Amino acid sequence: MKRKTSLPELLAPAGSFEALKAAVSAGADAVYIGGKSYGARAFAKNFDTEEIKKAVELCHAHGAKLYVTVNTLIYDRELSELSDYAAKLYCAGVDAVISADLGAIAEIRRRVPALPIHASTQMCVHNTEGADFAASLGCERVVLARELSKGNISLVTDTCKAETEVFLHGALCVCHSGQCLMSSMVGGRSGNRGECAQPCRLPYGKGYPLSLRDLSLANHITELIDSGVASLKIEGRMKSPEYVYTVTKIYRTLLDERRGANGKEKEELKKAFSRGGFTDGYFTGRIERDMLGVRSGEDKEESKALTVEIPEPKKPSVKAECVITEDGSSLTLTLGERSVTARGAVPRIAETSPLTNDGVCERLMKMGATPIALDKKDITLTLGDRLNLSPGEINVLRRDAVSLLLSSQKDEPKTEKFSRIRANKQTKVVKSAYFHSTNILRELREKSPDALKSLDKIFIPIADYTAQDAALGYGAALPPVILDSEREFIENRLKEVKKAEAKEILISNLSHVKMCDGMGFALTGDFRLNVTNTLSRAEWEKIGIENLILSPELTLPMARDIGGSVIVYGRIPLMLTERCFIKENFGCEKCGSAAISDRTGAKFPLLREFGHRNLILNSTPTYMGDKQDELFSARLSSHHFIFTTESVKEIETVLTAYKNKKPLPFAVRRMGKR
Repeated sequence: MKRKTSLPELLAPAGSFEALKAAVSAGADAVYIGGKSYGARAFAKNFDTEEIKKAVELCHAHGAKLYVTVNTLIYDRELSELSDYAAKLYCAGVDAVISADLGAIAEIRRRVPALPIHASTQMCVHNTEGADFAASLGCERVVLARELSKGNISLVTDTCKAETEVFLHGALCVCHSGQCLMSSMVGGRSGNRGECAQPCRLPYGKGYPLSLRDLSLANHITELIDSGVASLKIEGRMKSPEYVYTVTKIYRTLLDERRGANGKEKEELKKAFSRGGFTDGYFTGRIERDMLGVRSGEDKEESKALTVEIPEPKKPSVKAECVITEDGSSLTLTLGERSVTARGAVPRIAETSPLTNDGVCERLMKMGATPIALDKKDITLTLGDRLNLSPGEINVLRRDAVSLLLSSQKDEPKTEKFSRIRANKQTKVVKSAYFHSTNILRELREKSPDALKSLDKIFIPIADYTAQDAALGYGAALPPVILDSEREFIENRLKEVKKAEAKEILISNLSHVKMCDGMGFALTGDFRLNVTNTLSRAEWEKIGIENLILSPELTLPMARDIGGSVIVYGRIPLMLTERCFIKENFGCEKCGSAAISDRTGAKFPLLREFGHRNLILNSTPTYMGDKQDELFSARLSSHHFIFTTESVKEIETVLTAYKNKKPLPFAVRRMGKR
């Protein structure tokens, strides 16, 4: 959906109240912040409930909007607290929440239906179907994936049913947002829970192949304006107030003047924060090695040397109409299109020293620490003869009027508080497997057909799917990222798969639901859907997902409370990258055998995904085959295997060990642990 305003909103970050004031002072149209919980920057200072109320007052006084991030994955034990938190945000007057979890979105919609929701970039929305799906959930705006080119941004914006928001400036994740498990699986800090340890910034081998330069679209302002996007977002809730002010101020100027940055402005952006310069590679479609960058000592020194004097936000002037007559006293304050009226004490007949125009105006003008100002020329005063009000009574009248003007607070929603739903536990034993390599699968079928008989469902990439696969009862797996420019190929493949009479599709992105709509496939939800609570599972079931593979970040007790399928074996994909690291670092001839090593010597295999994207796999496979009794006790009887780099012999070893509930003869990690 194209925006209806002449310019897109300039959306600035704030991780502290000082940064919030810097954003407002620099001219942001809106600011996004995080509360003490549920935001994807858990280590920012963030805002408590009272600070959020003050933030709303400050932003609204300056005509800016305030959004609050609620964009982490939510666990079952948090759903009740999250529901109450959303109600508090609504009552505080927050303009929207930014969310990613289907369960959280469903509960926010139920508890506070009038609170607007923006779909976070953590939902990995990268095409029109994904944006439309988010809109069908009740999201008014969708934050598009950072990896989209200008052309794909325009394709989504032109046709989708929601507003679109794109990142304008700041740090880039090398992995598609919402699809990164590296910090969680390797370091024990979940990026999907706001605790990312930034493993992509560390060395692998002799260099830093995963560390991207920061994004800057300062050269593309007119293109962004013409694209129709509703909002341009600056990343940086972990950054200083000086950074927020500098970057926001520059982009405010560029938008207002409808032009790209000049040399001086680019240098100021670089000094504020840089990793060896900036990149616009995703936007331009030039996804190359020069997107890489690390923060050098020189970069750090430049930022330290940057001196920025951040002015206090200029207080907007209000107009006042005060009436003090024998019938009573009142004060009407007007800011922009909003007017409020406060009623005060009834004045008395003055025996001595009656009120004067100057004296009343002097009292009314004392706005103190409030974010507004009142000038004498903007006061219209109707004052009766020989009347008196005490200074305290005039102060109360002023304070009441200011409180009414600044308050955006709303009444508590009348909906019921959260009530926990019981998990729909699965008792049927289902064993499914995903094979990344169809060649290995076919070799396994020829050499060890009995091994495959232990599997109820087999999924293979749709790009490699054949009529023979359908005849054998195999299902097709859709790639996790399908850009609008790639959609025609996938849609044609779906038609061919349907014609071959395939029955099952493994989906891994919310856009896949609409792509498969009406085709009659039974849908299985991959772990990439990030199901971590019963509400999320219930939402997917309403949509028609018959089986859900739960997030590998869950512990066994968490999974037990939700119910569903769990991964019992596999090198879990830690990252899904838009760039082909195999080609850049090893050459195409190493496709299928390339790997990167971290500082400990651990090797992370690389595999090609659809569209020459890459998967970075965990160095250690997850295995729960010897823990099946524990899984069954938790009523987790549906089990899933992921086969990626394994040879035929290794797959045989895994399936045999699983069949006999035995451990594997090599190192493994356990469910929910590093």
